[in-house]
Amino acid sequence: MFEKKLMAGWGDMDFNSHMRNTAFMDKAGDIRMMFLSEHGFPISELMRLKIGPVVMKDEIAYFKEVMLLDEITVTLGVAGLAPDGSRWQLRSDVIRPDGKLAARITSTGGWLDLNARKLIAPPPALLATWQALARTDDFQELNTSIK
Repeated sequence: MFEKKLMAGWGDMDFNSHMRNTAFMDKAGDIRMMFLSEHGFPISELMRLKIGPVVMKDEIAYFKEVMLLDEITVTLGVAGLAPDGSRWQLRSDVIRPDGKLAARITSTGGWLDLNARKLIAPPPALLATWQALARTDDFQELNTSIK
């Protein structure tokens, strides 16, 4: 499982003094981009290819609070993937310093052709990068987005 240690910063907090809901989605987005960057697809390469990841749905389940300056571990795994890679479902767990699960984010998306503004299958090397992610226990094969 790909994972990084991140910090719950001042801008991540809400009025109740714990991490706000959209901050969890931000951390899940950050971990996706860190994974892609570390595996040969930094934003500069995606821009050169004129493609980008697009999220169509996020689901969040909350379990425990995260407080200001907590060092959190954010994981990334693949929960679903179309054979051609045009659709994907990624899962991120946010784990507190005490090892307890704080939140689970499941994001469903695909690859957007930035010129044509439509979903496409990624190039083979990018597909292989998603395929290299650890699969979640409930992994499922998804239907293609290509019509």
